[in-house]
Amino acid sequence: MANLFQIGAIDSCGGLLPIVRVIKKGLFPLVQLGIPIILIILGTIDLGKAVIASDEKEVKAAQSRLIKRFIYAALVFFIVTLVSVLMNMVAQGGEGNTSSWESCWRAAG
Repeated sequence: MANLFQIGAIDSCGGLLPIVRVIKKGLFPLVQLGIPIILIILGTIDLGKAVIASDEKEVKAAQSRLIKRFIYAALVFFIVTLVSVLMNMVAQGGEGNTSSWESCWRAAG
């Protein structure tokens, strides 16, 4: 665990391995799972309020909002995969020393 906080250490990321690790293991899963769950819960709450209010117009509006939130949740869920694929493409197809970025990304996982 001490290696996580040694910013000055020489590694495949030039000392940035802890930051890349936090992004890959902390931020990405939070975005990939947390935001879709919140969107779906909020949509379900809105739909529940509309059903309890027994207003047909409000129920239809809440249903359309729930469908939109499901779509947004799916898009957010796949952002992590898209970013990983793009980073691998840049690392393999770029000019210069991009193999160090690819090895840094893999070392963080």
